[in-house]
This record gives sequence, C-alpha cells and structure tokens, in this order.
Amino acid sequence: MKAKVVLLGTLDTKGQEFKYIKDVIEYSGAQTLVIDAGVIGQPFFAPDISNEEVARAGGTPLQELRARNDRGLAVDVMMHGGAHIVKKLYEEGEVAAIISLGGSAGTTIGTHAMQALPVGVPKLMVSTLASGDTRPYVGVKDVTMMYSVVDISGLNSLSRKILGNAALAIAGMARGTLPPTVTGEKPLVAATMFGVTTPCVTTAREYMEAKGYEVLIFHATGAGGKGMESLIEEGFIQGVLDITTTEWCDELVGGVLSAGPNRMEAAGKAGIPQVVSVGALDMVNFGPPETVPEKYKQRLFYQHNPTVTLMRTTVEENKQLGKIIAGKLNASKGPTALFLPLKGVSLIDIEGQPFWDPEADQALFDTLRSEINPQVVELIEMDTDINDPAMAKAMVDKLINMIKA
Repeated sequence: MKAKVVLLGTLDTKGQEFKYIKDVIEYSGAQTLVIDAGVIGQPFFAPDISNEEVARAGGTPLQELRARNDRGLAVDVMMHGGAHIVKKLYEEGEVAAIISLGGSAGTTIGTHAMQALPVGVPKLMVSTLASGDTRPYVGVKDVTMMYSVVDISGLNSLSRKILGNAALAIAGMARGTLPPTVTGEKPLVAATMFGVTTPCVTTAREYMEAKGYEVLIFHATGAGGKGMESLIEEGFIQGVLDITTTEWCDELVGGVLSAGPNRMEAAGKAGIPQVVSVGALDMVNFGPPETVPEKYKQRLFYQHNPTVTLMRTTVEENKQLGKIIAGKLNASKGPTALFLPLKGVSLIDIEGQPFWDPEADQALFDTLRSEINPQVVELIEMDTDINDPAMAKAMVDKLINMIKA
C-alpha cells in the first residue's frame, strides 16, 4: 500500500506519545509517515518530514521562529506549513488517513491540516479539547475528535489505552474497504432542509431518488450550508436543490445559524445546475428567549422548542434578502432557476399560522422579480406554499432537465 497513515504533530513535546501511536499503527499492518511540527526542542524520534520543511512551507524559516520566540506566530506558521505539505502529499497519493494529538496548539495545527483534505479521507484528532466546543477544529470536514481524558503528557496505563485505541481506529479506517453496495455510482444532488420545509424536501428527495439520483440533505443550521458549499467546491455534487435559504436571515439580522457571507456562491462558480427557492426566509434563529438581543424584544416570535426561538423577518429585511439572493444567483455560470411559492415560504408562514405575513412575503417576491437577471436566472412562480408536493416535484423535474441538458 503506497498511501500511508500520516502522523502530524509536535515531536519535541509529544514525541513519546506519537512514537507509541506509530508503533501501534505499524504493528497493526499499516504504514506511517511522520511530520514534525515542533519548534523549540529536538524531536523525540526522527520524522519523515522535518520541522524545518514544515516551517519553510509555512513561510518562515525555523531558525527565525526560534529566534523570535513567539508562540502564536509559531503555531500559525506550522499550522499553515503542515496543511500545505499534507495537501501536497494527498495529491501525490501518499495519504490514506491522518492522525494527530495535542492540547490547544497541537489541536489547532493538526485539525488545520485535516481540513485541507477532502471529505472521506479518515481524520482523527486526539485532543484535550474534544469534550468542549469543537466547531473551530471540525469546521465542515469529517474530522473525528477523541477526548484524551488525561492530559497528553507522557505515557501511563490510561493514556496507552486511549492512544492505542486511536491508533487502531485510524489504522482500521486507512486499511478498511467499504462493501460494493455502499459505494454507489448514482449522481449526487445536494438539498437544504429545515424543520419547516421538511415536507417539501422529503417529497423532493423521494421523487429524485426514484429517478435514479442520490440526494444529500443538509440541515440549514449554518454548518449545514457551509458543508454543502464545501462539497460543491470539491466537485462531489452534480446538482443543487437549494430549497431552504434561511441561513441568509441569520447572516443579515444576526441570528445564530449563519453560514457566512459566501453562502450560495459555490454552485454558481462551479457552473453546476441549481434550483433555488426561498424556504424559511420568514425566520431568524436565536437560542432560548433570554438570549434574544434587547433591540428585538418587541418583534414577533415563535417558540420552536425550549432552546430555539424564531423571530419573524420584516418587510424591510425581506427586501434586503431579495437583493442578496438575486445578487448571488445573477453571478451564476451554470443553469439556474429560482422558484417562488406565492402562498408561503414555510410551515408557519401560511394562512392561519403564526408567521403568516403576506406583506413581508410580497416584499421578498417583488424584490426578487425586479433584481433577478432573466438572462442568467429562470424565475418560476407557483400559486402554492413551499411544502405543497407539486412544488417539490416541479423543482426536481427542473433540476433533472438541467442536469441532463
């Protein structure tokens, strides 16, 4: 097997632990490739790629890093250098999997390199931080975090067991083969969903699967939108059903589920077919009621559950959302269609439901009508709400025709 399990970390401070992991992985029958990201001391054992090479790849010579004695700078340089080298090794077919271990600095360095690898490449980070907020380390990639329980400072009966399990896990992932029934060859379509657009997306998924496509559903919670955009950029996706664009509400108004300012750009830049709608643009997401900013206290709210408070978007906010979405879609390089459900954009934005606001919806629709470039985006209006099965099937039919064309 040419591809190896990459061990990336600081061999000056965690060298004994990395040597133990290396020995266990090799004892299990997998090959290893060790990259040293330490700066100050000498490595506990000889790596395959030295810290000097990593520092150079990060843009600053190792001797300069040592002379400046700036821990923050050192972590930044080794983080970027390690990611650059790991990505290059992967492109050369050398990487079957990657494992790292450490505290805050080691976790930052290790997971930054992991995020440089495509989804599907096994990634395992043994960290003292794995029982807390792991979002900065996982990002939108399939990074597995394992809590070290004890500090990573020497070997003992407990740490040997934990590190040994980690080593065996990454070796198994590197050497394992999925059964043929798992690795299908159906075209992949990405779709976005929220609780209040679930009927629409479920119908669309089932209808599309019946026509021979595989549908990946992304929960529009910020991380979901980012994850979808990342997979599109990496070339995994053949078409997009961006039914639920609600993450833009949180980005615009300051909710907790923003996917950032680059949401809705990847498909357009890649030129792949996309069908877009305005699902759940009636709501901004906050946590429990006490977390809602004071400036919004007089707005219309709906308590989705004890930990999620929804705030109705206003006429003015819908105008802004229309301009943002139109701007993103007008930049598309591939076939693009925008569907407008004229009788409501979510389960609670239909007549008789708490967020039913025809004026706010009309502001969104009118803005999109005036801002969309018809030379780039096909605008399709349906006299129904977003969760009507007819709407779901119409969007799927449009996307399939685009893909086939």
